[in-house]
Amino acid sequence: MERCAHRPLVRGFARTAICALALVGFPVRPALAQEQPDGEGDIELHGFLLGGVAGRTTGVRPAGDRESDFLLAEERLRLDVGAWADSVEASLRVKGDFLHDAVDDECDLDLREAYVDYSEDALDLRLGRQTATWGVGDLVFINDVFPKDWVSFFSGRPLEYLKIGVDGLRARYSSAEMNAELIAIPFFTPDNVPTGERFFSFDPFPSDALREQDLPDSSYGNTELGLRLYRRTAGFDLSAYAYRGFWRWPSMEPDSFSAPTRVTSFYPALSVYGMSAQGGALGGVLSLEAGYYHSRDDEAGDDAVVPNSQVRSLIGYQRQLRQDALLGVQYYVEVMEDHDAYRAALPAGSPEQGEYRDLVTLRLEQQLEHQAWKLALMCFYSPADDDYLLQPQVSYKLSDEVMATVGANVLGGERAWTQFGQLDRNDAVYLVLRFDF
Repeated sequence: MERCAHRPLVRGFARTAICALALVGFPVRPALAQEQPDGEGDIELHGFLLGGVAGRTTGVRPAGDRESDFLLAEERLRLDVGAWADSVEASLRVKGDFLHDAVDDECDLDLREAYVDYSEDALDLRLGRQTATWGVGDLVFINDVFPKDWVSFFSGRPLEYLKIGVDGLRARYSSAEMNAELIAIPFFTPDNVPTGERFFSFDPFPSDALREQDLPDSSYGNTELGLRLYRRTAGFDLSAYAYRGFWRWPSMEPDSFSAPTRVTSFYPALSVYGMSAQGGALGGVLSLEAGYYHSRDDEAGDDAVVPNSQVRSLIGYQRQLRQDALLGVQYYVEVMEDHDAYRAALPAGSPEQGEYRDLVTLRLEQQLEHQAWKLALMCFYSPADDDYLLQPQVSYKLSDEVMATVGANVLGGERAWTQFGQLDRNDAVYLVLRFDF
């Protein structure tokens, strides 16, 4: 990203935004749709303006050149363009954000999606940047092995920004007996994780050590492959999954454990095999999911810098309590393989991950005044790690086009290296305003 202090870029960004607003007829027309002659296709353009700010409430700031109380302060212009041609069963979608990041004083273009769809009988093809979602967990991911933006999640952006698009090919086949979906991703995209630039997070290595990132090469052999087989049986949606690729959360390898001067972030090889089931039961919706994480670069579990293989599973239940009120609960557990080998390989003084880790989640939602108001609470608590995350949120629709959201992230834990405990000093409140057109 270029600095906004670079005036030609600012002028270019402003001209782009003005032209984009003119294209959609803002604010006179809420959307633009143009029909092609003889019913051959259509073009549609819509989007939104989004302003968001999130401020840390703990009174402390990460050290560095960009020390700030703010985790987030940005404006976004979303343009979503869709076009389709009935004569060839093809469609196009491009979805992107022009954004200004006030914390770093930078401007950027965030291309969320850009793909072409083509259908031929029972086969659907999608090529380009796209988001993919697998599994049945509510913000707990087992077979959803695709990249996530955890910086967005912990800084108050709308939930849609948790997903990161991947560039690849998706083929989907439908039949009465079985449906299949195959995804091929030749270009690896890691998770976007909180770092010391804006967040307090656990880092066992000295802050003055040189940091490097080693991404998997973009080669045929490193192409990520995912397969999902699914069908509906006896009122339940059943799915089986297989994935071959890489861990998306980085591992860190120092040049020396005793006195590191260089730390390299890398992404070990991973295969995942799993299943899920979801359907009506006990007056609500029951969800079951499990997955085996095979860490291919650490078969014996004795490599101190590569995650061990794991078994992950969850059970969830959702139901309507009354009109416009929702209750959802989940219990998740993961079990590390070869834990004794893992302990023996740990360098002296390193924090130890337990053989078992579990997580309980609670979701409560209530909509009021004909759904103009939405009150929501999402809670995460790990009995094994004794850490937590609380996310209260209130949204109000000022009109059909304008919505305001106020929320908070409250984190804590007994140990400074657990999932939520390491983010203990990042409690924040946020405000988001959105105008759809």
